[in-house]
Amino acid sequence: MAATAGEVHRRIIELYGAGRIDEGLALVDPGVIDHRGGSDGDHHGLAAWREKWKRALSGGTGFHDMSVTVEQNISTDDLSTNVYLSRGTHTASGRRYEVRGMDMIRVRDGRIVEHWAIRDSVAMRHQLGLDQ
Repeated sequence: MAATAGEVHRRIIELYGAGRIDEGLALVDPGVIDHRGGSDGDHHGLAAWREKWKRALSGGTGFHDMSVTVEQNISTDDLSTNVYLSRGTHTASGRRYEVRGMDMIRVRDGRIVEHWAIRDSVAMRHQLGLDQ
């Protein structure tokens, strides 16, 4: 029996947090659509997901010491939504941030086929002193 959406969501966050990229990517469907929104648009496929993770985990995003704490999860058979607290440090300034976000995944046959995410970018920019 395939894992539920909530189980897949919990597991992929654990693996990402531990830097275990290959194990985490085993939970992502090769045809995944990562609905990024904004100027980035959607990202398609496993290679785009791998690149996103490698960039974030290597500090290529300009941040380090990042962590995610899931505060609440609501899930059905194929959908799982997390409210989470994201923390990290802006490498150049040394300033810390702590903001809430939400993400949702759609799971089919135990793998993520779609992903949506938003975070409080206004609060993050304010905490980093970038809104002045």
